[in-house]
Amino acid sequence: MPHGLGHLMGLDTHDPGGYLQGAERPKEPGLKSLRTSRDLLDGMVITVEPGCYFIDALLLPAMESPKTSKFFNCEAITKFRGFGGVRIESDLYVTADGCLNMTKVPRKIEDVEAVMGGAPWPIKKSICDYENGGS
Repeated sequence: MPHGLGHLMGLDTHDPGGYLQGAERPKEPGLKSLRTSRDLLDGMVITVEPGCYFIDALLLPAMESPKTSKFFNCEAITKFRGFGGVRIESDLYVTADGCLNMTKVPRKIEDVEAVMGGAPWPIKKSICDYENGGS
């Protein structure tokens, strides 16, 4: 996750302030990009944005390293080189009881494909969809 898993949102889209004063930022690969290390409080707004990227400048050294190469399926990665990547973002309003996901976009493969093919969003569901476990 080269961009971390998310960050606070405020007056600035990428609102700083994820680290409490005196908190040390992690140094380990995969953790050093995390932008928050604090308790979430009622009323905060955060974004959760995991991504999967295929960046040769990062992948090639890691796949060639004896220390990290064992964690890669090089054959599978090769299929996606040149693809770029994808990030799925959700903007969340933190409440005392959990959170409210404010992002309203298609998530299921069939819904994404339908919208990309020109179907209106939100997709109208029939009663049969709900009875068969659809959302």
